[in-house]
Amino acid sequence: MSDFTGFRLMLRKLALLFERDFTVARSYRAAFLVQALESLFAVAGFYFLSRFIDSPQLEQSLPQSTGYFAFALVGLAFFDYLSVALHTFDESLREARQNGTLENLLVTQTSLPVILLGSSLYPFVLLSLRTTIYIGWGAALFGFPLRGANWPGAALILAASVLTFSGLGILSASYLLVFKRGNPVNWAVVGLSSVVGGMMYPVSVLPKWLQVVARLIPVTYSLEGMRAAILGHASMRELWPSLAGLLAFAAVVLPVSLLVFSWALRRTKVTGTLTHF
Repeated sequence: MSDFTGFRLMLRKLALLFERDFTVARSYRAAFLVQALESLFAVAGFYFLSRFIDSPQLEQSLPQSTGYFAFALVGLAFFDYLSVALHTFDESLREARQNGTLENLLVTQTSLPVILLGSSLYPFVLLSLRTTIYIGWGAALFGFPLRGANWPGAALILAASVLTFSGLGILSASYLLVFKRGNPVNWAVVGLSSVVGGMMYPVSVLPKWLQVVARLIPVTYSLEGMRAAILGHASMRELWPSLAGLLAFAAVVLPVSLLVFSWALRRTKVTGTLTHF
């Protein structure tokens, strides 16, 4: 099989996995409208909160000297990529176990990375649509600044973020595969990231030792890069520190996570607990 034929076959498999998830989601059409309205309520809530707490001193302490509304909206919209990455692999694993399709899927000639990537495509596409709705509501109704944003730079930051966060999600799924329930990986990563990652306030307001901790988690680089690209109109050179940090995390986390998941898979096959939940 030529490399081109193999690549086309991989794309076909990814498309089929995406179609599977889309077909299931399409049966719940009202859910999309509900999510759009929830996004509006969330954006409006942050806007009116920002009107209460905005001050010249606060604006000067925020990156790119933006108002709190724009700062918080970017944090709210893009922090979800971490949450989705940590939960989507777990959910795919649970659904495959409950539907009795996990063993059938794993004995096919489809490689493990392709299965994991294909299972995450639909949740990330749906999240990207929801993020667009967040930003759209903010720009249309509440003056969120879009002019001058570096969208190619933001896309690169987002792609590097998804790679890194997916590695964390695969590690989370590995724990679930072995221990079946109670996943402290999700709790620890999301909890720590929400406190020190800069979602709702700048990292600069943290104590010095927590600022050091913030530099050890990928979401800090993701949100800083996103805000710099969208709100600060940063050039590619200015975005490089954030992008380099995310790529460094991805280069370590992704291979390790695939190795751990492969080990977890072998262990459950040996113990006969692959389909237990």
